[in-house]
Amino acid sequence: MRKPELAAAIAEQTGLSKDKASEVITAFTDQVSAATARGDDVTLIGFGTFNIRTRNARTGRNPQTGATIEIPASKTVGFKAGKALKDAIK
Repeated sequence: MRKPELAAAIAEQTGLSKDKASEVITAFTDQVSAATARGDDVTLIGFGTFNIRTRNARTGRNPQTGATIEIPASKTVGFKAGKALKDAIK
């Protein structure tokens, strides 16, 4: 499901216009992005938690040449599904 489809589904369920539902989705994603950029976790009880995960530096291989390369440490956003979401997909 892409953003326009999600906005249409939310609009249908809530009675909002598709444009307003799209604005709500954008506001939600902006707030999650801002919170994780600050290092805060975003927890939606029953749905899940967005958090920052740190990847250590490691050695990898260039698949074209087979040469060894150093992959630098980085940060990424992780998501851990909550119980209600896990139960919904069983």
